Amino acid sequence: MKLLVTGGAGFIGSNFVHHVRRERPDWEVIVFDALTYAGNRANVPEVEVIQGDVADAESVDAAVARVDAVVHFAAESHNDNSLHSPWPFVQTNLIGTYTVLEAVRKHGVRLHHISTDEVYGDLELDDPAKFLPDTPYNPSSPYSSTKAGSDLLVRAWVRSFGVAATISNCSNNYGPFQHVEKFIPRQITEILEGRRPKLYGAGQNVRDWIHADDHSSGVLAVLERGRTGETYLIGADGERDNKSVVEMILSLMGHDATDYDHVNDRPGHDMRYAIDASKLRTELGWEPRYRDFEAGLAATIDWYRQNVAWWKSQKEATEAKYQVLGR
Repeated sequence: MKLLVTGGAGFIGSNFVHHVRRERPDWEVIVFDALTYAGNRANVPEVEVIQGDVADAESVDAAVARVDAVVHFAAESHNDNSLHSPWPFVQTNLIGTYTVLEAVRKHGVRLHHISTDEVYGDLELDDPAKFLPDTPYNPSSPYSSTKAGSDLLVRAWVRSFGVAATISNCSNNYGPFQHVEKFIPRQITEILEGRRPKLYGAGQNVRDWIHADDHSSGVLAVLERGRTGETYLIGADGERDNKSVVEMILSLMGHDATDYDHVNDRPGHDMRYAIDASKLRTELGWEPRYRDFEAGLAATIDWYRQNVAWWKSQKEATEAKYQVLGR
């Protein structure tokens, strides 16, 4: 198998590359990445990296022509950034996905498209329901709306042009190589630099956490055994509210669990996400490895402690941006 991973130098994409190299050592993996602030060539030093814009048809076409399958991670994915500047999300998530779809259609290449549970909107805190593959889309931000649009493009290209594609929508990831603008690494690195973590609003917002390696194993299962045109949800039953996560991080790092500050909430902040991954488990036999969130979080903290040089250069600019936003 020759596999192209778009966005493969970013957080989730690079974890997937490492997972594939461990589990399928005979596969050839090529990364296609714009190498913007969230992508780092050092994340995947052992594979070929093509630097390019996923919305650039010529470079995407040339890369897709070399492979048997594409896993499309490339996306703008940070909600705060989408509220401040929506255009890059339209460019990458919509036009970029269209560009990839046209390339795989031309060359007859298998596609797996990576999406998010945020396309479904949010659930009430006391709602026993969870997101299912057929839950109606109800996105609430430029980020989630452009990801919803990209999913619909994939579905249309399957139906209209016979593209061999699948989709997976995943819950919130955590683990190594995640940019410090994201919730968990931001709190960890604030503590490591001697500052108090920051919690949006009251911290009641619930996310369904999954370790990036479990996400990777789910994607690999869909790539190899998923049915064309189907959507699979990837989740590990990891619901936690943000307040609990901050307090767990503080406790694991030897601090008082209440040693954090409340900051202004994000506009349109979704309340709760929850994934029902039963289709993935029953159809494809997938199971998560990291069932103990606290243990996975402790391992993630250790990674950031041991890799200060990796995240240090990101930190100052990230916090300056948040200071302007009052968050």
